[in-house]
Amino acid sequence: MPTASLRRRLRILVTAGACAAGLAACPPKPPEHPLEAPKAFHADTTMGAGDVFTVRVFNEPDLTADYRVDSDGTIDYPLIGKVKVEGKRPAQIAAEIAFRLRDGQFLRSPQVSIFVKEYNSKTIQVLGQVQKHGRFPYYDNMSAVEALSLAGGFTPLAWRDRTTLTRTHDGSQTTQEIKLGEMVSGRVQNVVLKPGDRLNVPERPF
Repeated sequence: MPTASLRRRLRILVTAGACAAGLAACPPKPPEHPLEAPKAFHADTTMGAGDVFTVRVFNEPDLTADYRVDSDGTIDYPLIGKVKVEGKRPAQIAAEIAFRLRDGQFLRSPQVSIFVKEYNSKTIQVLGQVQKHGRFPYYDNMSAVEALSLAGGFTPLAWRDRTTLTRTHDGSQTTQEIKLGEMVSGRVQNVVLKPGDRLNVPERPF
């Protein structure tokens, strides 16, 4: 018959085994506030003044060329003349050119493709205490830290965590303060920018 001391040791071993089994069966509880990845958004692929794209018509080299959107939002295309492209996506522009070529009986079944080369109409601004303030070309899912990098980083006078982000949406403008310095160091979540956003890094008080 096991002694009292041996029985206590057996109970400890059984309890430890049960805990181990429980841990194996149940994964550890995730942290209450996990760091979320920046939320993606649907990229704005509409054309604007200054954008450059290629119009390609299958088997029609004379109708294939590069075009820059004029200040009035149009391009001048062979056979069909002015085409309004501002505010339209590449697929919409391709469909309109194909329709007008077919409707004017220039081609029976044109296959038109659009390939964007430069999105010059979409920019972001970085102002204030950065090395190179100004406008910079926007690209899909650009973050605040990436925009800062384009501007050459902070100056020694930058009040990094009082940076403001100004955004215009549907004609209304909003401004919020972001901790850009902590984003650079990875301590807080980065912010995904949208075309037209403006970052302003103020001067820190002495």
